[in-house]
Amino acid sequence: MRARIPFDATTPKRRLGSVLSASERADFAIAMLRDVLQAMAPTELEPTVIATEEPEATVSAPIRVDDRPLDAVVEDAIEERTPVAVVMADLPLIEPESLARLQATAGDVVLAPGRGGGTNAMLVRTDSFSVDYHGASIRDHRRIAGERALEVGEIDSSRLGTDVDEPADLIEVLLHGGPHSVAWLREAGFRIETTAGRPTVTREDPPEST
Repeated sequence: MRARIPFDATTPKRRLGSVLSASERADFAIAMLRDVLQAMAPTELEPTVIATEEPEATVSAPIRVDDRPLDAVVEDAIEERTPVAVVMADLPLIEPESLARLQATAGDVVLAPGRGGGTNAMLVRTDSFSVDYHGASIRDHRRIAGERALEVGEIDSSRLGTDVDEPADLIEVLLHGGPHSVAWLREAGFRIETTAGRPTVTREDPPEST
């Protein structure tokens, strides 16, 4: 089954700017993408990365450059052929079992909600579906499916539901993330410390501003 992984190679992870420089954000984004691809390797999914521009680093999947908005990229993937899986590139907690659940769940459209109202992964089995990734996209995708009388399946998965956008998300990566993302953060000096009984993320060597 085809899988498409949208990837922002132009200005990735801007909301991590308070803790990572621009070059570090680019490197960390690649590390997370590699964890997503590693999780796909033992599955039946055949990934293609849809990048906004050619990344400087290499990854273990074909890369197609397309700088159009996310909705247009995913719409084309659905129109090209179904079924197709769409998995975001910033899911470093993902595991093969998470993707197996996505494939095994019944429905014309299978949705994996993200925290904060996003849609972190979906499996589309009909070209009657369309996407809207702006705002609370999980709500909009449920609505679109309902308006078109499509059967919707959903996966309640912390592995698929945890995307990395804010500095506070890094603790989940250090505790539960894939090998590429965890190794990158540790090499960059990030550590978990307990303060007043609560775990927090600290950095030994803060980044220089760029």
